[in-house]
Amino acid sequence: MIDIEIENINKQLKDKSPEQIITWALSQAKNPIVTTNFRPYEVAILYACTQVDKNVKVIWCDTGYNTPQTYAHANELIEKLALNVHLYVPKQTSAYRDALMGIPQIEDPLHKLFTEQVKLEPFNRAMKEHKADVWFTNLRKGQTAFRSSIDIVSRSKDGLLKVSPFYHWSDAELDTYLVERNLPNEFTYFDPTKVVATRECGLHS
Repeated sequence: MIDIEIENINKQLKDKSPEQIITWALSQAKNPIVTTNFRPYEVAILYACTQVDKNVKVIWCDTGYNTPQTYAHANELIEKLALNVHLYVPKQTSAYRDALMGIPQIEDPLHKLFTEQVKLEPFNRAMKEHKADVWFTNLRKGQTAFRSSIDIVSRSKDGLLKVSPFYHWSDAELDTYLVERNLPNEFTYFDPTKVVATRECGLHS
């Protein structure tokens, strides 16, 4: 699928519902996956995807640094939505890493190694094992400069078809979506690789 085709597809999908977008994307897929870290509003993409395909693979790359609230939220959603979760964790324990480097600041040369260990390696391992071709995410316009430069459908740096069904949605619109469906949300979340919310996490840039 070339760039001009993706541009036309985005025009066609702009006013479609998330479920309609997901249905279209699944028609293009052999090995679709949804990735999640159970951050705020992740429940929307998980709910929408499982409404269309209840058995879709959900890849959870757990850094090992989530808050107790996030772990409780994850367990609640796994049970409530009957998620087909495939869990990936770093090859090193957080205790081992804490003893050697802690959580390095962005300007620390060790930050790149830290991000590779806790986020990139588990993610790349998951992608390789599942041979994903369509990747559902909850990226939204305005979250970061990079995310504002893509659209509902884009290509990842590895060539996957990346689909963000809620791309044009605001927080307020998502709040309404969750309330109408009686879905829980959780805001006590920590990403050790980002430090600030407007920084890209490393998987999408």
